[in-house]
Amino acid sequence: MGDIFGGLAKAFHDGGLGMYPILVSLVFVLAVMLDRIYALYFKTAVDKDAFLKGLKKHIYAGDLDKAISFTAAQKKTPLTSVIKAGLINVPKGEADVQAAMDEATLRESPKIEKRTGYLAMLGNVATLLGLLGTILGLIHAFGAVANANPADKATILASSISEAMNCTAFGLATAIPALVAYSVLQGRTQHMVDDINETAVAVLNLVVQNREKMKIPATVAADDE
Repeated sequence: MGDIFGGLAKAFHDGGLGMYPILVSLVFVLAVMLDRIYALYFKTAVDKDAFLKGLKKHIYAGDLDKAISFTAAQKKTPLTSVIKAGLINVPKGEADVQAAMDEATLRESPKIEKRTGYLAMLGNVATLLGLLGTILGLIHAFGAVANANPADKATILASSISEAMNCTAFGLATAIPALVAYSVLQGRTQHMVDDINETAVAVLNLVVQNREKMKIPATVAADDE
């Protein structure tokens, strides 16, 4: 393990100043990855099927208050926030339920989608920085060779090119995990957005089918009339 880190440290040192911008990109890539993994797999994750199963019992029973309380008691996530917004508006009618859930979806979706796109950008930037570092290193190498002893030119050129290529290698080593993570997290993001839309439609259908059973407060029912 020590040899691996020692080799990486030497390669980083040999790569020259071009390695530092790539290192900054790597730090940002790791920060965004950890933030999005925590958000998408832990903070905003919810078992959609279990949640819907529990909610159905209260809606089938026509107990709107318990349905709202059950939703509010769940871990606060974009999905539960959208459903709660819809349930609160059940007494006003189906159109208001739909409008409330649509509005909540527009408000909550960015919480799921934010910052994931930076991974694709950082992956591309790291690749370009690696190439830039290599080009600058080669320019420096050929400049050094021009003034070197003819007998030493081949050795100097080979050594300089080897060092310059470290930037490309480090840039690709940063870009590849960033782009893979982007694809995985983007897929997870889309899956969660689809879950919100699917659950919202399912709850709206349940409300429509069971609205006659719902215990609507008398004051609200009078206003609707």
